Amino acid sequence: MDYNEPNLKYIGNAVNMSKNGISLGLALAFTSFASSAASYAPDGRTNAMGNVGVATADYVTAPLYNPALVAVFHKSDDIGILLPAIGVNVKNIDHSLKTIIDLQGAIDDFESSRSQDDLDKIDAYLAELDGNAPINVTAGIAFAIAVPSKNISVNLYGRGYVEAIASVDIKSDYQSSTVSVTGFGYSELGLALAKQYKVHGESFSFGITPKYQILQTYSYLTSIEDLDLELKDADSELTTFNFDLGAVWMKNNFRTALVVKDVLSQEIKSTATGYTYEMNPQATLGLAYAVEYFTFGVDVDLTEQTRYVELEDNTQFARVGVELNAWHWAQLRAGFEHDMQGSIEDALTAGIGISPFGILHLDIAGSYASNNQVGTSASLSFTF
Repeated sequence: MDYNEPNLKYIGNAVNMSKNGISLGLALAFTSFASSAASYAPDGRTNAMGNVGVATADYVTAPLYNPALVAVFHKSDDIGILLPAIGVNVKNIDHSLKTIIDLQGAIDDFESSRSQDDLDKIDAYLAELDGNAPINVTAGIAFAIAVPSKNISVNLYGRGYVEAIASVDIKSDYQSSTVSVTGFGYSELGLALAKQYKVHGESFSFGITPKYQILQTYSYLTSIEDLDLELKDADSELTTFNFDLGAVWMKNNFRTALVVKDVLSQEIKSTATGYTYEMNPQATLGLAYAVEYFTFGVDVDLTEQTRYVELEDNTQFARVGVELNAWHWAQLRAGFEHDMQGSIEDALTAGIGISPFGILHLDIAGSYASNNQVGTSASLSFTF
C-alpha cells in the first residue's frame, strides 16, 4: 500500500468543502484504514452519555474504551457486530463556515456579472471573516466484530478519525486572501482480548488490545476562492504498534474500572509546520452502577493528553452519563463532559436508542457546547 495516497478512502471525503457548500461524508474501505484525534471514538450510545465508557461500554464497543469489558456480556450473547459507527464534531465560533459558503457564491456571481453590487458583497464577507477564529472539524468512523466467550473473549475492531483546522488570512481582496489548512489523521486496527477471573471471591475482568496505528499530519495553503478542506497527501506519517490495558472489578451492581490507552508514547512532527503531535499514555478511572433498566457512570482522566507540544491544547476530561432502558426496546441517554485543562468547552450530550428484540441496535447522539460547537454521531450494531 502506498501511504502517500489517501490511506483511508474516507479521509479524502471525511471533510470536504466546495463552492456549493460543505459536505461531511464518511466511507470505510476494510482493506485500508487511517484518521485523527486519538481520543475521538464515534459511538451513538457512549457519545450520548457524555462519552462515559470505561466502566459502562458494552462488549461490542469495549475496545474503544476499555478492553476488559469485552469479557462482560450476557449469557445469551454469542456474537456482536458494529457496522458502522460514525460521528462529526464542528467548532465554528464565528460562523465562518456559512460566511465562506456565501463568499464563494458571491465570487461566482461577480465573475459572471462583474457588477459593483456583487463586489461590495464580496468585500462585506471578507470584512466579516477578518480576524475570525479557526474552523475545526473532526470526523470519525469505527467498526467491530465481537465474539464473547467464557474462555477468552475477542473483538476485532477498527477506528479512525481526521481533524481539520482552517485559518483564514484576509488581505485587500479575495484573490490575495488565503486559508491555511492543517490536519491530523489517526487510525488503528486492533484485536481486543479479555477474560473474567475470580480473585478471592471477587469478580474481575482483564483485557489487552494489541493494535496497529497510523498517524499522519497534513498542511497546505490555498486561496479562499479555491478552499477545499479535503486532506490529500500527508506531509508526514508514522506507522507503529501499540497496546491498551484495562481492568474492571464487578461487585453486585457496581463497577470500578481502569484503562491505560496507548501504553507506548508516540509522536509525529509535521515537516510542513514543524509542530509535533504527541500521543502519551492516557489513564482513565471509571465508576458505574448498572442494573437492568438503569445505568449511571463517571469517567475521570488521571493523566493529560498532550496533543500538539507547541500549543496549549492539552485535555483532561471528567465525564458523567446516565441511561434509562425501557424493557430493552428503547433507551434514553444524557451526559456532561468537562475539560479540566480548559482547552475545550463543557458539553451537554443526549441521545436515544432503539433495540427491537435486542438484536438490532440503532443509537443516535448529539452534543452541544454552544451555538458554535456541536456534534452528532450514530451507530448501528447487531447482537445475536
